[in-house]
Amino acid sequence: MTIFYAKKLNNGVNSLSEEESKHCALVLRHKNGDQIEVFDGIGGKHLAVLTLVNKKSCEFEIIKSEISPKKSFSIHLAIAPTKNMDRMEWLIEKLSEIGVDKVTFIQTKHSERKKLRIDRLEKKAVSAMKQSGNPFLLELSDLTPYNKFIDSVNSELKLIAHVDDSYKYIREALDPNKSTTILIGPEGDFSLDEVEQAKKAGFHATSLGQNTLRTETAGFVACCAVNFINNF
Repeated sequence: MTIFYAKKLNNGVNSLSEEESKHCALVLRHKNGDQIEVFDGIGGKHLAVLTLVNKKSCEFEIIKSEISPKKSFSIHLAIAPTKNMDRMEWLIEKLSEIGVDKVTFIQTKHSERKKLRIDRLEKKAVSAMKQSGNPFLLELSDLTPYNKFIDSVNSELKLIAHVDDSYKYIREALDPNKSTTILIGPEGDFSLDEVEQAKKAGFHATSLGQNTLRTETAGFVACCAVNFINNF
């Protein structure tokens, strides 16, 4: 059954966005009375029936709802975006599929990009949510100065990945059932000053292995490690 996304659902008549409506009416050619599945992005899977179909606004009523429980842990990835946005779009797609909760893009000393098209990334997150069947929409936050971000984090476990063989491998640094924030730097890595700033803010430095990873690979590997330690 086709999955659509709509937020802030109520008990009466609801509407798909114009973009979702256009896909519903023109691409999939749904008609009044057809059943669809609607995700609300916060854990709800709703079986619905279409009551009005047009390319501007498709209306529907909910027949049955299923609410997915939240995980016992959470993953917040803070990452310096790459110059090539295709690589960030790939990352957002994969993080959505594996159930990461939030991504914040950070501006660091060696950052390659100073502006983002966050709307494009949000569309990737919605598409991946629907494709994967994950009812929780990945939350995205636009570029944030590094100093401001590290001082705002209140996760139970705070890690910064840095290329240094003396640090514990991430598997040894993780604990299950905890809210976890992980910092991933740009291709030039974090500066030593930034690493020290993070440590003073309560972050623990960790390693992702002997090989030097691309930024998006490092972000994906780190988030997968959190899932693995939680048997997720």
